[in-house]
Amino acid sequence: MYSWDGGNMMGYGAWWGMGWLFMALFWLAIILAVVALLKWLLGSSARSDEPRPKDALEILKERYARGEIGREEFQEKKRDLG
Repeated sequence: MYSWDGGNMMGYGAWWGMGWLFMALFWLAIILAVVALLKWLLGSSARSDEPRPKDALEILKERYARGEIGREEFQEKKRDLG
């Protein structure tokens, strides 16, 4: 007797039953790709190997701590910055 499925006992209907699995794997792959892309884009700007530049007040405090400027000059420049 001739069968339409080429002799396969399971037939093509068995693959239709597994369609939800392939669809779930497809969407899982899409979601993981989007998450990985977002982590890469946001992570590359957030983490930087370069130290952040010092602001003027930090530099002023360092100069005062090293003794390059006196107390009066420090207070005056601090007022100017603030």
